[in-house]
Amino acid sequence: MYATAKFRIAGDCGLLVEYGGSIAHEVNQKVRSMTLALKGNAPGGVREVVPSYCSILVVYDPVKTNPHALKKGLTTLEQQLPEIEIPPPRVFEIPVCYGGEYGPDIDVVARTNQLTPEQVAQTHASVEYLIHMVGFSPGFPFLGGLPEILHTPRLATPRTSVPRGSVGIANDQTGIYPVSSPGGWQLIGRTPLRLFIPEQAPPIRYRSGDRIRFKPISASAYEKLRQEEAT
Repeated sequence: MYATAKFRIAGDCGLLVEYGGSIAHEVNQKVRSMTLALKGNAPGGVREVVPSYCSILVVYDPVKTNPHALKKGLTTLEQQLPEIEIPPPRVFEIPVCYGGEYGPDIDVVARTNQLTPEQVAQTHASVEYLIHMVGFSPGFPFLGGLPEILHTPRLATPRTSVPRGSVGIANDQTGIYPVSSPGGWQLIGRTPLRLFIPEQAPPIRYRSGDRIRFKPISASAYEKLRQEEAT
């Protein structure tokens, strides 16, 4: 984590505030704390706050404020962080059918790390993952904490379409595709749950700072849950 935040201009109405240069729990805690602080007491002119792994994008109204004023306000707000209480994380259990048609790249992950596909599934489901950020597509959780033995490079050529619910690995990250989209992650399984439900409020079940555990299920259990989700 940086000793002091770094501020970068992002277009004509954005200020990027960076708190670190790598994926780390303490950096994410800082991002979460500042996001909560901004949502509760944002400097004048702030339109939107977009948190990510190590930074926050502050979108502002250039008629009402400017980067210099925002930097001053954000620095003052950061000094108040010890008073900000971070809500305890919620834990979501996500059922996943690993391998086969649901995880076409599980053999690649296994060969890369000298494991069996069964060991890949067991290891992937053995830990609890922190949601560092949600983005890329609606509800896509970027999860930290992937065991090092599963680290696998992303595909050399991305797929033009990844099925909804696919669980993938890209280097030291894992995540879930809530909607069908292009993607270059190694697909090891799929969940039947709908993770992005636009007709509900909120449309996404989890948020940054929550945690996810994966539960291996059979193909028959997958189909049963999929049908239940469709009704």
